[in-house]
Amino acid sequence: MSATILHAALELAEQGLPVFLLGRAKRPVANCPACPKRDRDRRQHDPQACGHLTCHGFYAATCDADRIRAMHDAVPGGLLAIRTGAASGLAVVDIDPRNGGRLIPELMPPTRCTATGDGGWHLHYRHPGIPLAKDLNHRGHPGIDIKADGGYVVAPPSIHPGTRRPYRWVGDRPVIEMAPPLIAACKPPEAAPAVSRLTSPTPTTIGGAISSPDALLAAHLRAVDRAPAGRRRRTLYGAARGVARMVAAGAITPQAGYAALYEAGLRAEQTPPRSTLPSRVASPRNLLRCKGLRRDRRPWAAAAARHPPARMAEQSRRAAVRLRHPAAGLQNPAPGEHAVGL
Repeated sequence: MSATILHAALELAEQGLPVFLLGRAKRPVANCPACPKRDRDRRQHDPQACGHLTCHGFYAATCDADRIRAMHDAVPGGLLAIRTGAASGLAVVDIDPRNGGRLIPELMPPTRCTATGDGGWHLHYRHPGIPLAKDLNHRGHPGIDIKADGGYVVAPPSIHPGTRRPYRWVGDRPVIEMAPPLIAACKPPEAAPAVSRLTSPTPTTIGGAISSPDALLAAHLRAVDRAPAGRRRRTLYGAARGVARMVAAGAITPQAGYAALYEAGLRAEQTPPRSTLPSRVASPRNLLRCKGLRRDRRPWAAAAARHPPARMAEQSRRAAVRLRHPAAGLQNPAPGEHAVGL
């Protein structure tokens, strides 16, 4: 089988398809000790230009026969994989019947096909040259993933590590263009609609109200979408804090903030929260926690202390009073004084 894997890898490389080897568990081989392990060092290390034989997963894919032979010697028993996306000109529709996937003839014309080792199908199409969604869930088609930019597929004659069944080519059809209906179905989901906001947002800083909540929310979500692997959860957490401040300022509702963050988390392939009960998850206290805010123990602020957005608004009012009345910062202002001039 080892010699067969090498022969298949060289044949695919001759067809212009960059290949590499996965470990026996169908996962990329671990990076070598010379490659950085910390996130901050990874930002200065270009995986595409790394040059190491097996590091960085699909970035190691190549059409060079000598490198393929060396890779084969370095990863004995590995699974053969093809890099997908614009780099190889390949987009693969991955159908998994175990998760409800099925062939949709009106979307998926016959093309080069692989029967996977776990009972699924890989349909190979030419990459259309535009960004594609990661799956077709947003089109109501579960169990169908799209392997394109930033992805790879296992190739025959690899053996599935779970079932011990081989991947195999079905027929000898050539790779064809994606049909227009399939391209339309594979387009990424549209951006979340503009969220509702109050007409007069409450200032959260001395600098004033949020001038463009839609643009700010889009920036938070864009940061999550662009976060590299290994930093997505941390970036999502930072975005949640930013959205919490928008909720506190009255720029968006807690429900709209939750919906936007939840969709961003799914796009970043993060695990949904354990509890999905709306009464618990959608509450500002459980979902959009504003960290770093001290609890005010004075009786007249007790109600605000129990609600994070109101608490932030109360701090903003106190900051504004100190700005207008410098002496007010030296003593506890009376409750009624916060309403003066605001």
